[in-house]
Amino acid sequence: MLWSGGVTTPRALAGLALLLCWPAWATIWPDQLGGCLKQSSKPLAPVDRALWDEDGLQQAEQAEYAGCASPFQAEAYRLKDTTGALAAFEWRRPAEGRPSKLAPLAVETGDGAMLVYYNYLLQFTGWKPGADALRPFFETLRDVNQAPLPELKDYLPSGNLIPDSERYLLGPAGLEKFEPRIPPSVAAFHLSAEAALAKYRTKSDPLQLAIFSYPTPQIARQRLAEFEKLPGAMAKRSGPLVAVIVSPSDPDAAERLLSQVRYQANITFNERVPTARDNVANLILAIFSLIGVLLGACLVIGLTFGFMRRWIHWGRAEEPMILLHLEDRR
Repeated sequence: MLWSGGVTTPRALAGLALLLCWPAWATIWPDQLGGCLKQSSKPLAPVDRALWDEDGLQQAEQAEYAGCASPFQAEAYRLKDTTGALAAFEWRRPAEGRPSKLAPLAVETGDGAMLVYYNYLLQFTGWKPGADALRPFFETLRDVNQAPLPELKDYLPSGNLIPDSERYLLGPAGLEKFEPRIPPSVAAFHLSAEAALAKYRTKSDPLQLAIFSYPTPQIARQRLAEFEKLPGAMAKRSGPLVAVIVSPSDPDAAERLLSQVRYQANITFNERVPTARDNVANLILAIFSLIGVLLGACLVIGLTFGFMRRWIHWGRAEEPMILLHLEDRR
């Protein structure tokens, strides 16, 4: 009961507060993982809070595991969606990380690993988990957003790409941190823009390519004019994408790099695919086939009934016909 005589009791208030705050307080890390027992866990208050907020951070937790051969530390970050998890993974990825098969987005270091599981960013220090050890843990995660990763990152050219230089931007905080030469007003994130950055090797200084994605080609055409006003900027539009390199040391290399950015539209038709059931000839054949089956079934049932009746009366005298002699009552 929350109220007693119209007055809310302190115990009821505490219970109501706990009930309302349960989703935010629910722990991410299980009591046992990889054969180790959880010793403690606590919420994390990450640095670069503006960048985390931009990526959609909803919960962060750190846990300590021991009682096994290799004690380790684990950090989990639950983000709004897979796009935010991708963005967080790319700017937090360890410089010494090597590609891992744990997940499509995963790296391993000398003493740990970092990976993305849908909208979760997970980091382990002191333990390199295997897929079998993580599978039961994945099943315990709540609020999993299974949306696919954004396609924009696939438009970054792969030739001469400097490893681990990719960054995914969702707003002004990321732009200021990774490409401050482009003003937020020019990028116009308020128009639902997103951006992918990467650095490329050249004969001189490296080039940083930024590709901005906009909802429509018309918006991209308008933003292209603003990008071209930046001092020393080289820009190109392809569909709803705008690729830009600011103040390249080698304009020829920048031109070759920009020419590799080509938008390809993926068209999906939602039309109903006809099946054999939509063919009128097949429908008529099916009707006649059903009639034949029913006639055959009636024939078999009739013959069976007649045979059984004949067999029951086999060898018995014929029963006389019962006459009512109604003519005698006249």
